[in-house]
Amino acid sequence: MSTSEELAGNLSPSTRKEERKVLAGTLVGTTIEWYDFFIYAQAAGLVLAQLYFAPLGTENAGLAQVASWASLGISFLFRPLGAIVAGHLGDRLGRKMMLVFTLVLMGLATALIGVLPTYAQIGVWAPILLVLLRILQGFSAGGEWGGAALMSVEHAPINKRGFFGAYPQIGVPCGMILATGVMWLLSTLMSDEAFLAWGWRIPFLFSIVLIIVGFIIRRAVDESPVFKEMLERKKESAAPLALLFKHNSKEVILAALTFIANNAAGYLLIAFFASYATKAPDAGGLGMDRSAVLLATTLAAFGWLIFTMYGGIVSDRIGRIRTFQIGYVWVLLWSVPMFLLIDTASIIWFTVAAFVLTIGLGLSYGPQSALFAEMFPANVRYSGVSIGYAIGAILGGAFAPLIAELLLGATGTTISIGIYIAVLCVISLVAVSLIKETKGNNLRVEEAHEEYLRAHPEAR
Repeated sequence: MSTSEELAGNLSPSTRKEERKVLAGTLVGTTIEWYDFFIYAQAAGLVLAQLYFAPLGTENAGLAQVASWASLGISFLFRPLGAIVAGHLGDRLGRKMMLVFTLVLMGLATALIGVLPTYAQIGVWAPILLVLLRILQGFSAGGEWGGAALMSVEHAPINKRGFFGAYPQIGVPCGMILATGVMWLLSTLMSDEAFLAWGWRIPFLFSIVLIIVGFIIRRAVDESPVFKEMLERKKESAAPLALLFKHNSKEVILAALTFIANNAAGYLLIAFFASYATKAPDAGGLGMDRSAVLLATTLAAFGWLIFTMYGGIVSDRIGRIRTFQIGYVWVLLWSVPMFLLIDTASIIWFTVAAFVLTIGLGLSYGPQSALFAEMFPANVRYSGVSIGYAIGAILGGAFAPLIAELLLGATGTTISIGIYIAVLCVISLVAVSLIKETKGNNLRVEEAHEEYLRAHPEAR
């Protein structure tokens, strides 16, 4: 696709067909990846504490849950490693190859969790193996997002990058809908005893089917046109990591800080809300019905999907930075009132609290693929967006449920959690405001490389 075609929108039927394949491939692939990732988050809040960390709860009932949240967060520490490996190879070998690799790796790790013996069966090896498989999930997730974001944005017409880039973004709420919906269905159809004994394993094993579907779809997508250009100009894609850290460290840091508040608030919605709402009051929860809470969380995920897509579309009109700013101001203002509604223990107000949060989450997530892709030159783009995303995830969502649990235990009130999210919103709002508007930046290799060399003559 030429730059003139992008600007004019004069696309051939074959080009439009390829665009649809790219959007389907990124959406289905990221949905499956995040389904795998979120199934663990749901299980960490509902069953893993009892099955894999039970001995820690013999003297302190909350300690097993803290350990379960920690196992959720530890995988984020390995996201940068996945981002570095996949980003380096993706900048040299291609976006498509890495997307297929990360999809298969994530699915295999998820399926193996579904057959992993519990602590009662194999003792201390159970939590050790669980954490190792979770690390594999983290490694895979670290390389997944960057490839999916670039496949969509680099195929996009210049005036629709936000819209195209929203497709891998809505894979997150779609994955959450799928994961939470499956958990809700199982919780509704079987007793608590059966769910705890074996029912929780079904969502993990279901990943095998999803891997096959995602593999077939992603294999059918053509390589990114920007990467094809890079293959013709190989000297520009040599040692992408070295170039990234030499010339684009500031962009990596700003990208990471821009993401932290959205990721932290998102993981409270994904994992902490349901755990807090359904735990018994004597264990520090609200004692609400699990099926009702999971259904409400699923409905909120639909809101996240809608507003994420809207965020991508509106960023093509008013810019990436302005859209992010509106989203973060929304989350900032809603952080404390949200928990006041949740604490009523009313399923209606719980649903309202979660759904209203997704408005700000969507506006501060939909434009992210386009923003990050437009921040980096083509030869380091996969590495830059992946590493910035991975670091932001560590600082944001990695231990957000754990921090929320500790804050609740230390203060006895969820208002402290709301303040924690509000502080992160301020940090991310400042970071994104320091980024110069990227909408319309040149992503193509030839022109963008000349701009890059003019800015960094030492790289010639």
